[in-house]
Amino acid sequence: MTSLMLLVSTAAAAAPAGAAGPAPNPLTSLIPFVLIFVVFYFLIIRPQQNARKKHQAMVEAVKRGDTVVTAGGLVGKVTKVSEGPEISVRLADNVEVQVIKSTLTDVRAKGEPANDDAKAKA
Repeated sequence: MTSLMLLVSTAAAAAPAGAAGPAPNPLTSLIPFVLIFVVFYFLIIRPQQNARKKHQAMVEAVKRGDTVVTAGGLVGKVTKVSEGPEISVRLADNVEVQVIKSTLTDVRAKGEPANDDAKAKA
């Protein structure tokens, strides 16, 4: 009987400590990655898509006579809108430049005043 007890204790000591439990489900390890993607979608991807759509609609709605602001900070009045990617903008008397539509940052309609936050605060 002592030899049987010795055999059982030796077999128990030889078995690894964590081998007795069931294997973890591989899908549970994917849950954090899915949650991170969902957070990124709502905080980064979706707002950028909305901003892109808004900018595209603004660029498509530009018409002759609108005051525009370019990405370079130039402010001028649209004199000609073509079907292509360019528009003609008058910056000053006898100064007319071709501007790529996608570089417009702001479009103000005819007669729309500039947004003067400094005057509103004073």
